[in-house]
Amino acid sequence: MTHDHASHPQNVHTSGFWRSRYALGLLVFGAAAGYFLWTEHRAHLAQWWPYAFLLACPLMHVFMHKGHGGHGGHGGGAGATGQGTGQNSDRG
Repeated sequence: MTHDHASHPQNVHTSGFWRSRYALGLLVFGAAAGYFLWTEHRAHLAQWWPYAFLLACPLMHVFMHKGHGGHGGHGGGAGATGQGTGQNSDRG
């Protein structure tokens, strides 16, 4: 069984969802909903900002160390044990 690829149009350009008018409507609706949520709830959400800031610190630490495997994954091979620790780690 053969399949002819030449009969299919090659230059069909589909713009996708984010370039459609539905995406624009979704963005406008989301902006309006966000505005009304913010104006209605900012008075009682303001009391939680200090806790949100304190929670952001450990969350940023966890997600920022995800890329290199934690604190122990900095450089060196098997012979690099004990190196790179302490304040003056660049001194030999």
